[in-house]
Amino acid sequence: MHVTKVILAASPLDPAISYEYHNIQIPLQKLGCLVVPFDFGLSMRTFGREAMNEELLALVQREEPDLVIFVPHTDEFRPELVDEISRYAITLAYLYDDMWRIEYSRYWARHSTLVTTSDVNGLRKFREAGFVNVVYSPFACNPDVYCRRDLPKLYDVTFVGQYHPQREWHIGHLKRAGIDVRVWGLGWPSGVVNTEDMVNIFNQSRINLNLSNCVSWDIRYLASPFRPIKSTLRSWRQAVYSVARPDMKTVEQVKGRHFEISACGGFQLSYYVEGLERLYSIGEEIAVYASPADLIEKTRYYLRNVDARECVAERGFARTLRDHTMERRFREILMRLGLY
Repeated sequence: MHVTKVILAASPLDPAISYEYHNIQIPLQKLGCLVVPFDFGLSMRTFGREAMNEELLALVQREEPDLVIFVPHTDEFRPELVDEISRYAITLAYLYDDMWRIEYSRYWARHSTLVTTSDVNGLRKFREAGFVNVVYSPFACNPDVYCRRDLPKLYDVTFVGQYHPQREWHIGHLKRAGIDVRVWGLGWPSGVVNTEDMVNIFNQSRINLNLSNCVSWDIRYLASPFRPIKSTLRSWRQAVYSVARPDMKTVEQVKGRHFEISACGGFQLSYYVEGLERLYSIGEEIAVYASPADLIEKTRYYLRNVDARECVAERGFARTLRDHTMERRFREILMRLGLY
């Protein structure tokens, strides 16, 4: 029986901190693949960009893989290198942010056997630009990492994620409404929590918030009087920069967090984004808010109505384990490539 050999070129690949290790390498191994990891960031820091590219090419020539997966951040890989590697193996560019990094994503589509899109409209957009080597593969999660635990509820409302002025704006509305909200993440006073603690928080929260970090032109947000001047200036600066910079996040997407919270059995109250309804039944498997006032109203409702909250959480948990694991996502990709 042939075992599919995969070289995974991603960074970091440290099991303690790496998203790609837990959500790409481990699911591929569970599917029976032999995964050869290549931490391009570590190689670049040690030898430089050009030497890293040559090291990767030598690894491909030596290992003779069936598939090479690239998870680029910026311009780490030379396009000529990817073209050369394509002579030896199928190449897959696994892309995260093609909804707004449009030219960047199309650039890699020119040099890869296949690219992924997490955008519900991504296949149409790529095809209108002349590309058919695209597969729709939204985020998912590894349920061995994000899992349900038998823990008591300690918090009413929590948010885990990096600071953003729009997130601060929504949290400020909740706090002024008298709702107890705990927040962790880069840029917040409570600081960053590790994955283990984050999974515990998802399990221990009555309501887990999923808040947008997108550039917004909503005048209520830009001109809000209820926050520090520094935060207001930052929100205006991001909005103005987004006009000239195509790499600014001006549209939202379904993110890994949607699946991670649900895989922990946590109740989730999220922003709405097009395509979310294809992945979860809104109101049945996930709750969404439409505005700060709606966020307050729904938070109060689900804090009062325990049965309704737990019913949504249970349905979301079951849907995630059935349809939204990274193992399933990569099985579909491997099948598309004829490797499974």
